[in-house]
Amino acid sequence: MKKPIYIFSSGELKRKDNTIYFENEEGQKFIPVENTSEIFVFGEVNVNKRFLEFITQAEIILHFFNHHDYYVGSYYPREHLNSGFMILKQAEHYLDAGKRQKLASEFVMGASKNIQHVLRYYSNRGKNLAEVENGIKNLEQKIYACSDVEELMAIEGNTRDYYYKAFDYILEKPEFTFGQRTRRPPQNNLNTLISFGNSMIYTIVLSEIYKTHLDPRIGYLHATNFRRFTLNLDIAEIFKPIIIDRVIFTLIGRNMITKDDFEKSTAGIVLKENARKTFVEELENKLKTTFNHRTLGKNVSYRRLIRLELYKLEKHLMGEEEYKPYVASW
Repeated sequence: MKKPIYIFSSGELKRKDNTIYFENEEGQKFIPVENTSEIFVFGEVNVNKRFLEFITQAEIILHFFNHHDYYVGSYYPREHLNSGFMILKQAEHYLDAGKRQKLASEFVMGASKNIQHVLRYYSNRGKNLAEVENGIKNLEQKIYACSDVEELMAIEGNTRDYYYKAFDYILEKPEFTFGQRTRRPPQNNLNTLISFGNSMIYTIVLSEIYKTHLDPRIGYLHATNFRRFTLNLDIAEIFKPIIIDRVIFTLIGRNMITKDDFEKSTAGIVLKENARKTFVEELENKLKTTFNHRTLGKNVSYRRLIRLELYKLEKHLMGEEEYKPYVASW
């Protein structure tokens, strides 16, 4: 079973014979190629052309983050499953306003349903979230009536605004008060965790797209433009509430991350290295968690669930089966 590798310290990634290793002042650590799905780089890491050629052959993606935990970009090897037919189908569904609207509305609906699922989970545990839930339900009723994607994006944004109000009721910790959504730089501890988690799910979805025939540059809710990837942002909307947000609530609720795990920098509030490691470890635990899938009738992991979502999208694009987003039912 292949797994991701996370590198937090600074050093150099190199090829040695038919494997790769990470080298720094503390020595060398070998990374078995056959067991590696992707590499997340948080430290100051040097690579050379020989190394990049080798991971291209091994079909390993490299994701880069800077000191402030911002996603910088990915080394996306030559697509080994590229399909001209699928690219044409993706473009067709983007250029046709009705077809694009259909997919974009399903992504927003999936996000809304999964947000409500998370809220119900905490409502059932005594949290007073009725006002937030009602606000989101009212917005949901307008999704399929939207006339264009910009209107959909506005509903998605307003849904998130309501949802984020619930975080303070769910967490009940003054040191993790939400305030308002702030990005680049995040202005408080909770916003820092949300930004870091969102960056992680964007790259995880991108890695799963690489294993399909889909092209990540053609999204539907997020406009396709000169920005490199957008399809991963679309799919991530569905999974943020049930993967990233649940991880954040667990980390804070169990005091696995506290106010002492943050530091101020010139770019706002950043996570300390140990806290990043704790977050990534809990996220990997979540992605490996399996549950009984109601359609497949067998245990499926959350990481596998993301891939299944992409396969559903492929079937929709080929006209085999209408796409409906995954909605949690546990």
